[in-house]
Formats: sequence, C-alpha cells, structure tokens
Amino acid sequence: MGSVLSLIRGSLAFSCYVINTLFWVLPILLVSVFKLIPITLLRTACSYFLDHCASAWISVNTLIERIFHRVDIQVTGDKGLSTKEWYMVIANHQSWVDILVLQRVLNNRIPFLKFFLKQELIYVPVLGLAWWALDFPFMRRYTSAELRKNPKLKGKDIEITRKACAKFKSKPVSVMNFVEGTRFTKEKHRKQNSEFTHLLKPKAGGMAFALSAMDGQIHKLIDVSIHYQGQVPTFWQYISGQIKLIRVDLKVADISPAMRGDYMNDREFKIGFQNELNRIWKEKDATLEKMAKQ
Repeated sequence: MGSVLSLIRGSLAFSCYVINTLFWVLPILLVSVFKLIPITLLRTACSYFLDHCASAWISVNTLIERIFHRVDIQVTGDKGLSTKEWYMVIANHQSWVDILVLQRVLNNRIPFLKFFLKQELIYVPVLGLAWWALDFPFMRRYTSAELRKNPKLKGKDIEITRKACAKFKSKPVSVMNFVEGTRFTKEKHRKQNSEFTHLLKPKAGGMAFALSAMDGQIHKLIDVSIHYQGQVPTFWQYISGQIKLIRVDLKVADISPAMRGDYMNDREFKIGFQNELNRIWKEKDATLEKMAKQ
C-alpha cells in the first residue's frame, strides 16, 4: 500500500513540477529576447524581471512539495542573509536533490542562485534555454589531451568564466559552486583516498576563477552542509515522499583575503587558496559528522 501511495504522490508532484516549469519558462524566454538589445539599462531591468520569475518558480515548487511530499528541513545558521549582497555559495554534493534543497532554503533570502553548468546541459529540452536566459554560466572543461592537441585552448575556460561573471556585476547575485566537482559516493571517496570522512577533495579552480573574475565584488561566502537522514535520496524518492528529514547548516563569513589573488599565475596564492579551502572543508566534515550523530 505504501509503494502505491508513493507512486501516486510522486506522479502528481512530478506532473505539477512540469506544469509549473512550463508556465514560468514562457515569460522567461519571451523577455530574454529583449536582453539581446545592447542597452545596459534595458538588460539590467530584464535581468531583475527574469530573476523574479525564477524565484516565483521556486516558490511554487516549494508549495507543491508541501502539498504532495512534505519534508522537514531543519536549518541552522541562516541569520543575516540579504537579497542585496553578492555571495559565493559552496556546498557538499550527494544528489541532484541538493539543488532542490538549496533553492528551497535560500530562495528569497539571497539573490537567485546561479549555477555553473556543463556546456552540454544547454541542450536539455526547455530547461537549457531557461538556464541560458537566466545567465547561468555554461562551462567547457578541456582535457589534458585536448590541450596538448590544441594549445590555443589553454586559458579558454578561464576567459569563458570571466565573460560569464561580467554579467553578474550590474546586480546582486549568488554564484553557486559544488567544489567537489562531482557527487559523493563511497567508491569515488575510496579512489580519491580522501582525508575527509563525509566529503571528496575540494577543487579550488572554478571558485578561484569566479572570485577573480568578479574583481572583489563578491564579499560573502555561504558554506552549506547538507545531511540526509537515513539515505541519500534520488529525485524520485524525494518527490514521492520517501525522505522525511533533512538537516542544513549555513556558515556565513566574509571572503578571506587568502582567497583573493591571481590563481592562474601566482603559484604561492594558488597553494594558499587550496589550503584555505581545505581548512573550510575540514570544518565542514566535522559539521557533517556532528549532524550524522544527531
């Protein structure tokens, strides 16, 4: 009986999510056309409107969640947030559900979250165009083999980051980065021989390039720790009501001076940045250990 109820609950929730997405994507795509006009004031006004549409989209998604698959999300450390500040947001990554949790916890508390996405995701039906319209940065990472074959590609990803972040200077923004680079699994943890218990090793490059590209405009760091009670849920398990409790801890701090500099050309700064990120990750690991014992 329980599995049948989960199937019904999940199917209804998924249908509502699809309808809500299509409802908001239409005005987002229509207004995004005007952003192609090279008038700064018009582009900025469109960006504000589009972010409001995206926030409304997330608000309705939260309402759908409360109706069909209510989840108790217990949040600590969420004081002093502002929609008028520029933020760098980092978090541990275990499931695509992480994104839904982050959106619910931070929506209308800080500027709308902008995720760095793989270039291939622009081809996702409907959502790919919506992400493009909302100025989500699409990144192309070149492999060592590709760089050896074509040395001109070296530094291309950094230039793409700079151009993407240039769009974020006209209005407050929250730049989201999963610095582990991939979702945590026990197998990946074993292969990495990670010194952390609950985390993979953090990768500093993307975060460092984004902070550099923003020329000091991002002042605050939000470090988010997400812990799922019982098991890490899949998207279906989440929307079908099979997860009841999620704990989220937020640590808000000023961007450290150790995280401002030339990551590409200054080796000493590069080492210092990685050390600072490792320090944050060590504290996060301790936080997740404490959450796991609650």
